[in-house]
Amino acid sequence: MNFGTPRWWYEEHASGGRALRLLLTPFSFIWAEATRRRLDRGPAVDPGAPVICVGNLTMGGAGKTPVARAILAALAAKGLSAAALTRGYGGKQKGPLLVDAQTHTAADVGDEPLLLATVGPTWVSRDRRAGAKAAVDAGAGVIVMDDGHQNPTLQKALSLIVVDGETRSGEWPFGDGAVFPAGPMREPLLRGLSRSDAVVLMLPADMPHADMRLLALFQELPVLIARLTPLQAPPRGPQFGFAGIAKPWKVERSLKAAGCELVDFAPFRDHAAYSEADLSFLATRAATLGAGLVTTEKDWVRLPPEWRARVTPWPVAAVFEDPCALDRLLDQAISMP
Repeated sequence: MNFGTPRWWYEEHASGGRALRLLLTPFSFIWAEATRRRLDRGPAVDPGAPVICVGNLTMGGAGKTPVARAILAALAAKGLSAAALTRGYGGKQKGPLLVDAQTHTAADVGDEPLLLATVGPTWVSRDRRAGAKAAVDAGAGVIVMDDGHQNPTLQKALSLIVVDGETRSGEWPFGDGAVFPAGPMREPLLRGLSRSDAVVLMLPADMPHADMRLLALFQELPVLIARLTPLQAPPRGPQFGFAGIAKPWKVERSLKAAGCELVDFAPFRDHAAYSEADLSFLATRAATLGAGLVTTEKDWVRLPPEWRARVTPWPVAAVFEDPCALDRLLDQAISMP
């Protein structure tokens, strides 16, 4: 099995990690320069509706999609016709395509669009300009772009950066600050923050408060606290958990913190397309342990229909500590000319 995010990115004293960092550092310079050049391209296009971008500075696992879902719900509560826009990572459809959660599969559009489509109209498009135009032509008054902070093609009324407040090296949530592949950063920290309007600090449900040292890192920007909160209790009895997300260890810890009797856990690579061999392994291992199978909602939508009845999904949502602060930012973005 392959893993999503290497743990050594966040381990201060990993000897193997130090050697890999040195080996990969030249490639990090190439990645950072390529990103800089892409971001310097222009001009950004006004799609005819405010664009609220939910992005991050690291390679996955921060909680962008739950935040985007929460924003879609907040906009709908205001009576606004908001639509999600996403690249559709892992799907074969290039778009622009309006996602139908009843007929499309993760192989078609990716797993995250299927989750977004449960909250509001969701468009998949490799070309974000074309996707935004399609959404506006279909009646969208606001566009919520999931994972677009490093995409310069659309004008953004609000750029939110989601930061994982749980996975840290000391008080630092960005590993040692190295750019991919030597570290988790998509681009240098200060460059990414310079294009941000606010930070969403994502904490686990059982963390009582944010570390003040962590909040101090973003003293120049508004910081909104959100928690990944389970929408239901984990299934009863012994459970064999699995997850194919960027940071599967967070799922394991969260299940245990929620009181799940977790007897074993299997990590898979991010966005894993579960093969019959994978599923047979999971079923056999669960039977051996006398346990049920539990996974994330994001993993569950990638399972073949015949397997979904055999696995319990464990959905979570981003719950904002101060929803009024989020509303103020959204109102400002929507009212911009």
